[in-house]
Amino acid sequence: MKKSIKSLKRLWTYISPYKVKFWLAVLFTVGSVGLNVLLPYVTGLPTTEILKNVLKGEGINFPYIMKTIIAILAITVFYSAAQYFSVVMMTKVVQGAMKDLRRDIAEKINRLPVSYFDTHQQGEVLSRVTNDVDALSNALQQSFIAIVTAILGIVMAVTMMFVLNIQMALMSILMIPASLFISRFIVSKSQKYFQGQQNALGDLNGYVTEHMTGFNVLKLYGREKETLEGFKEVSHRLSRYGFKSAFISGLMMPLVQLTSYLAYIAIAITGSFFIIAGSLTIGNLQAFIQYIWQVNQPMGQITQLAAVLQSASASTTRIFEILDEKEERLNDVDQPLPEVIEGHVVFDHVAFSYDPAKPLIKDLSFEVKPGQTVAIVGPTGAGKTTLINLLMRFYDVNSGAIKVDGIDTQRMNRSDVREIFGMVLQDAWLYHDTIGENIRFGKLDATDYEVVDAAKTANVHHFIKTMPKGYEMEIDEEASNVSLGQKQLLTIARAVISDPKILILDEATSSVDTRLEALIQKAMTRVMKGRTSFVIAHRLSTIRDADLILVMNQGEIIEQGTHDSLLADGGFYEQLYNSQFNEEADYE
Repeated sequence: MKKSIKSLKRLWTYISPYKVKFWLAVLFTVGSVGLNVLLPYVTGLPTTEILKNVLKGEGINFPYIMKTIIAILAITVFYSAAQYFSVVMMTKVVQGAMKDLRRDIAEKINRLPVSYFDTHQQGEVLSRVTNDVDALSNALQQSFIAIVTAILGIVMAVTMMFVLNIQMALMSILMIPASLFISRFIVSKSQKYFQGQQNALGDLNGYVTEHMTGFNVLKLYGREKETLEGFKEVSHRLSRYGFKSAFISGLMMPLVQLTSYLAYIAIAITGSFFIIAGSLTIGNLQAFIQYIWQVNQPMGQITQLAAVLQSASASTTRIFEILDEKEERLNDVDQPLPEVIEGHVVFDHVAFSYDPAKPLIKDLSFEVKPGQTVAIVGPTGAGKTTLINLLMRFYDVNSGAIKVDGIDTQRMNRSDVREIFGMVLQDAWLYHDTIGENIRFGKLDATDYEVVDAAKTANVHHFIKTMPKGYEMEIDEEASNVSLGQKQLLTIARAVISDPKILILDEATSSVDTRLEALIQKAMTRVMKGRTSFVIAHRLSTIRDADLILVMNQGEIIEQGTHDSLLADGGFYEQLYNSQFNEEADYE
């Protein structure tokens, strides 16, 4: 509960830039509530006047009644206008605040470290950005004015009750603490289910996103049934939390109304005695009954909005959880880059582990001279990709140092470190835009000539020209309208256009056929010329010409040398190399 209250208080930092409109909305709300509370008293005046005329045997005082009717109409018009302007102002405040909140979340996601996304499902993160922000926006949009109106309405209506009759007012206000007790009790029981509901919704989004992206694989292996069962389990969990939260919060309305009906009965009986005694007019009793309704209606609104508010509270907590995550500071130090990057890389007694209890890299040391091509090979889990993550400062070393041109990368800004590198990943990533813009992603101010030149260097120009609309062809959201090999070539073109000082190829040829592999190798030979290059490859035949081959196993370099020298040593590399050809022979 304390965490939810703290999160709700933090919302003011997003509302405060719009505080003028916010207070105008509150002012119009106060005005509308005041006019609404005045209305029952004014509508009771004609009733009292007519009864008085009848009892005295006089004619009906139509001039007085017409004045009161005009007053009622005026109050109604001003009430509607005030209510309209309060809604307009509040809408502008909420939409502005939510725009700022979404902007901060988007900026925060860009500052989160890679380790955060390694431990959180994409769909779950997406749920916080979309579903949780929407739940909060809807609650503020629909509920804030309603809550303020309800509280002010109750206070003003109770005040008018005391003005009309103190004894009946004291009887009536007993329903307020009774209603508050019921509401608080039910909220305390239902809040955990609303929190569980939002978490389950995030899990459901994560599950659907994950399995939709791998839909073809699911179909291939016939895992539809298992996937459906997994979906049912997550969906049923969401359903259970949703039912419990809705059912428990739904009990508030009938229980609160029960207290109101009891108050109606008590006031009707008591008021009749006061009228007979002459201490209360019938018009005032009529107004008093309406004031009970004006207290009952806001209490009912509060109970109806309880579910929305609890959902928003849970969403707010989840939103600020991601905003409070530890950030990856890109500009964490001020060591400048050398004017000219030579590409001299040294790993000096580097140690690293994802889990302190399970050391991965213990004491890794090697040197790469400028312009050299270094191949990193080894079995799965040897630490090859981890080495690249450390080089790019996606993770920081536990001890030791990684130096570029003699400068410890931990003394350099992360953004400067990554500016040095160009990277082609095993999983080619393209986004929904034209082919030309996907290549230009590596250098946003690149000209069309540079885009075409990079495509030619990457041997993808011919493929692009055969596509519908060529460089203007739209890549769909899943990039399924181009082949895996073409995607890989496009990402290589993207790396080429960025003109990196150091190049990293992480299984760059793993997704292509033999012909495309030859094209990529030819392109990469041109791209790597004069650049320090790191190549991770399972196909050992592609790294024969590497200046240095590092053989890794269990986080350590167990062998290093050239292709010929490692084969001559007859060690682990020779076994890897020969086993690969034996597998190919067995396959044939």
